Amino acid sequence: MTTFPMWEKIDQQRRRLFSAAAMAIAAAQFGVIRSANSQPGKTKLPAIKPGTHTSFGPLKQIDAGALNVGYAEAGPADGPAVILLHGWPYDIYSFVDVAPLLASAGYRVIVPYLRGYGTTRFLSSETPRNGQQSAVAVDIIALMDALKIQNATIGGFDWGARTADIIAALWPERCKALVSVSGYLIGSQEAGKAPLPPKAELQWWYQYYFATERGRDGYDKYRHDFSKLIWQLASPKWDFDDATFDRTATSFDNPDHVAIVIHNYRWRLGLAEGEPKYDDLEKRLAEAPVITVPTITLEGDANGAPHPDPSAYAKKFTGKYSFRSISGGIGHNLPQEAPQAFAEAIVDVGES
Repeated sequence: MTTFPMWEKIDQQRRRLFSAAAMAIAAAQFGVIRSANSQPGKTKLPAIKPGTHTSFGPLKQIDAGALNVGYAEAGPADGPAVILLHGWPYDIYSFVDVAPLLASAGYRVIVPYLRGYGTTRFLSSETPRNGQQSAVAVDIIALMDALKIQNATIGGFDWGARTADIIAALWPERCKALVSVSGYLIGSQEAGKAPLPPKAELQWWYQYYFATERGRDGYDKYRHDFSKLIWQLASPKWDFDDATFDRTATSFDNPDHVAIVIHNYRWRLGLAEGEPKYDDLEKRLAEAPVITVPTITLEGDANGAPHPDPSAYAKKFTGKYSFRSISGGIGHNLPQEAPQAFAEAIVDVGES
């Protein structure tokens, strides 16, 4: 689950466009219907019902920076690149319906497991199990280098949205366009020191739990049940079944998962140190840099997780920008709950 910079106003406004139309996409490997490079005007995506797909094709692995990254890939190798980034406690299955939609329109879609999730592994046992925000962003830049992707449209939610925001802010030449659920999520340890009103602090209970050794042990022991509780709280109107949750929950068996999650949240509160090699990046992020690339931000009308009011961050996007509210009981895991709306945002921002 994500949190947001302290200067942002907390709000519970939620809305969202939800597509419930049925859809059939041909292709065992999310086959290509047409090339996104050659479409005159706006690309029209077929309608899809959330939950239509339950699997990706065979996953791939590649060495990239400090990691051996596990990822799903769909679409033509020469299509415009799209990178989709998940959050906590979620994984690549948040995009299991989005990926084939985009692949059907000719996009090359890359959906990686972040450090500490799924089949992604550290290459060295000596590498610190560091979850700070800049480290995760550097992982994705390294993945792009390994895959020889010069730039891509990048979309994400929760940790993934923050990571996408960071890449767009610090490496705009690598980010053609951006789709960010809940908007501008770049933070800093200094901002994390500021107290919030009591009702806002209550929403952050899990961070304070993780700040204790009891919390670390509890998450380690009950990571399945803990994560399901977060799903329920963050998406109170999403009626997901056990099979849907269990497909993702296997990603939390990663041997570094608990260490990465705990370090991430402790680092945000200033309770854990980062790696010195990221200090310069964190100094730049602490200045809350503007994002200049074309951007669409999204928010669901039933997001039960802490999230900022769109008006609080609109000025952080100085390029072509629009905000979309998505209605229909859409919660925190927006790409999985409303894949049509998310995929359409990816297409629209990339064609802007």
